[in-house]
Amino acid sequence: MLTERISEALREATAALGADGARFRLDRPRDASHGDLATNVAMALAGRLGRSPREIARDLRQRLAGIEGVERIEIAGPGFLNFFLGAAAVGGTVKTILGRGDRYGRNDDGCGRRVMVEFVSANPTGPLHLGHGRQAALGDAIASLLEWSGWTVHREFYFNDAGGQIRRLAISVWARYQQLLGHGASVPEDGYQGEYVSEIAADLIERQGRKYEDDGGDEALDAMRRFAVALLRREQEQDLAAFNVRFDEYYPETRLYSDGLVASTIGKLRETGLTYREDGALWLRTSAFGDQKDRVMVKSDGSPTYFLPDVAYHMNKWERGFHDVINVQGSDHHSTVDRVRAGLQALDRPSGYPEYVLHQMVTVERGGEEVRFSKRAGSYTTLADLVAEVGADVARYFFLMRRPEAHLTFDLDLALDQSDRNPVYKVQYAHARLCRLFKLAGEKGWLAGHETLRSADTSLLADRSEREVVKQLAEFPALLRRAAAGRAPHLVCDYLEKTAGMVNSWYQTGHPTRNPKLSALVEDPGLRAVRLALARAARTVLRNGLTVLGLAAPQRMVRED
Repeated sequence: MLTERISEALREATAALGADGARFRLDRPRDASHGDLATNVAMALAGRLGRSPREIARDLRQRLAGIEGVERIEIAGPGFLNFFLGAAAVGGTVKTILGRGDRYGRNDDGCGRRVMVEFVSANPTGPLHLGHGRQAALGDAIASLLEWSGWTVHREFYFNDAGGQIRRLAISVWARYQQLLGHGASVPEDGYQGEYVSEIAADLIERQGRKYEDDGGDEALDAMRRFAVALLRREQEQDLAAFNVRFDEYYPETRLYSDGLVASTIGKLRETGLTYREDGALWLRTSAFGDQKDRVMVKSDGSPTYFLPDVAYHMNKWERGFHDVINVQGSDHHSTVDRVRAGLQALDRPSGYPEYVLHQMVTVERGGEEVRFSKRAGSYTTLADLVAEVGADVARYFFLMRRPEAHLTFDLDLALDQSDRNPVYKVQYAHARLCRLFKLAGEKGWLAGHETLRSADTSLLADRSEREVVKQLAEFPALLRRAAAGRAPHLVCDYLEKTAGMVNSWYQTGHPTRNPKLSALVEDPGLRAVRLALARAARTVLRNGLTVLGLAAPQRMVRED
């Protein structure tokens, strides 16, 4: 790509000036009169080289002369370098996109290295809520971005199938079970109150009858625990499948104990000399690794704290060969980051292991008022409720279109709007319109083959609107690189919306009834071929971008005209 050629030439030129490894930006100017690409490199180097930016810019312009496809380089303002590209060079992007097709935007930055993305990891104590939904969309999109960047990605879901929360679930099911059989039991205040608990109890009665009617002992509670966990786990998997999210592995916490990993981790931490006893509990000096204070590993009653199995689990990840791990979790996990990393550093693992992406909460609004529309879950809106209301594509996109650390207000009115005001429909309509363009071309007998489009004379793309679309399409590979490196799917949403807006504008401007001269379906076969080539390139980029986010790229929609 020409952008990459210019970037490489800039790196070589700055190195020749004695500024090897210089950092700079190469962007598309907002004002097209300032060129096709612009860089701030001269200003960035002024302090380092002790020279004025314009003097550096003049030197760089001389060294950059002769880059194929660059018509001229101008110096502007305090020292910007503006690059003006030839029409054929701009059009060359179209041929590159058509040549790479479904692979356009992919790169090999990851070199096939393994990375685990752990996300959702919801305890099986109830239906998935909207925070889990945002996390599912984020984790899956981050995993997809890494795959597009050449990583070998493993998606994992860790769930707690033991401990206090699960015991409270079992007690809650037992109480509803007794109530359904006509007895006067009640769910504890700290139990689970949603209607789904009664559904579990009813299902248990249907399958096993009155087996536990007179039994409230540990064996009965354990049976109800296993039954409830299995049922809720199946429901969670079904909800995630409806949300187009799938995992390579589901890892239960009980495996850490049955495989002896928690006990092994305790032994290894004791060997470090960083543990001590106080008030009957076993502590770890996590403060030695930047934690705010030391942490209890094993309580005085011999039971582990939540922190200990987390360390054991991440040691297991490392030992399975996942030396790159990204945990996508809610912001309520912020306090666990330092203590888990400290425990792992005590066992000689790197200080930044694992990496965390923490997201803020989600609220749903309609007409400016917060809404909850789930009776079944009790106090919160479920992911299944939302998907049933707006559809999986809209829900995923809305969860992704804001940066993870920002609170997300899910605008239900906008999500249900089926016009271009809805950002996901705006992108999907743009893709569908381009598909319809090819349908119309076929009806006229003008549908050229792939090789004909690839050999079209791209220098004919001379109109500014066409050039701007091409330059936008050229940014897609670099955009995916930034989004993958920054774990930032929202950048892809921003890009797709902007691209869709430009494509829609170009499509409408060139509509045969509005401006026949700019229409893709003109009589001139050469001009028609190159404009259809541009349309196919734009359709490819929109489809690839939607695919990265796990969204459909429909060929037909209700109102794509």
